[in-house]
Amino acid sequence: MKGDHNSTALTSPETGPIKESVAAARLAKAWGLIREEALRVSQGEIRLAPLLEDIFLSRDSLACSVAARLSRKLAREDMTREELLPLLQEILLDHPDLVDCLVCDLLAIEERDPACLSLMQPLLFYKGFLAIATYRLGHQMWQNERHDLAYYFQSLASEVFGVDIHPAAHVGCGLFLDHATSVVIGETCIVENNVSILHEVTLGGTGKTSGDRHPIVRSGVMIGAGAKVLGRVEIGQGAKIGAGSVVLDNVPAHTTVAGVPAVIVGTTDSDNPAAVMDQSLGCSRI
Repeated sequence: MKGDHNSTALTSPETGPIKESVAAARLAKAWGLIREEALRVSQGEIRLAPLLEDIFLSRDSLACSVAARLSRKLAREDMTREELLPLLQEILLDHPDLVDCLVCDLLAIEERDPACLSLMQPLLFYKGFLAIATYRLGHQMWQNERHDLAYYFQSLASEVFGVDIHPAAHVGCGLFLDHATSVVIGETCIVENNVSILHEVTLGGTGKTSGDRHPIVRSGVMIGAGAKVLGRVEIGQGAKIGAGSVVLDNVPAHTTVAGVPAVIVGTTDSDNPAAVMDQSLGCSRI
C-alpha cells in the first residue's frame, strides 16, 4: 500500500555490514510488494498478464526485472532484446549498490507522486524511472571505461524516453524525475541524494568551456518545471527553484528562487522541498 514504508532515509548513512543489511531488507520488501501487485493486476487484467509474467512474475530478483523491462523498451535492430537482456542483467547483478539506488528511486516516486499507487507502476509505466535506470547502467559502463557503449545507452534514453543524462554525470539515489520529458543533465553535473526534478529542466553549461562547467545540486532540492540552471553554480541543500526560472548564480541552502534571471524570493517552508513537492512559490518572505 502507498506510504507503507519506513522512509526516514532513502539512502542509508551506515557503512559496511550495517549498510548492506539495510539495503538488503529494503530490496526484499520492495521486491515482495512489486511481485504482489504484479500478481494482483495480472489476475484482473488478462491482456496485461503476459507482460507482467515476463517482467515480474517469471523473474527472481528486482535486478532481473529491471533488465527485462529495459531490454523490451530499448531493443532495436542495432541491439536486439536477446543481446540487451544478459548485458543489463549482468551489470545489475554484479553491482548491488546500483540496484539499491534503483530501489531508492522507486520509493521516492511512490512517496512523492500522488498519482503513483504502487512500486510496480514506475518500473512498468514511468519513463522518468526507466530513464534513470538507463542512466545508472550507462554510468556504470562509463566507470568501467566502456565509454562508447555508455554513449550508446545515453542516445537510446534520449530517443526513447526524451531524457538526456550524460553517463559521466554523478547522480545520487532517491531521484524523482516528475513527467521527465526534456530533462537534460550535463557531463560534469553533480546531483546529490533525494532530489526532485520536473519536466523540461536543464542542468547545463554556458558555452564551450571545458572542465567542471555544469551545476552542483545538493540534497533535498526541488527544481520546478522548465527551470534552467546554467554553469558551475551550486544549488544549496533544501533549496527550491521556481518553474521557468533561469539560474545563473549560486543558490543558498533552504531558499526559494524564481524569475529570469532567478533571484531569492524567500526561504523554503520545508527542510526538504524534494519530498514535499510544493511547486508554488509559497514561502517565508525575506
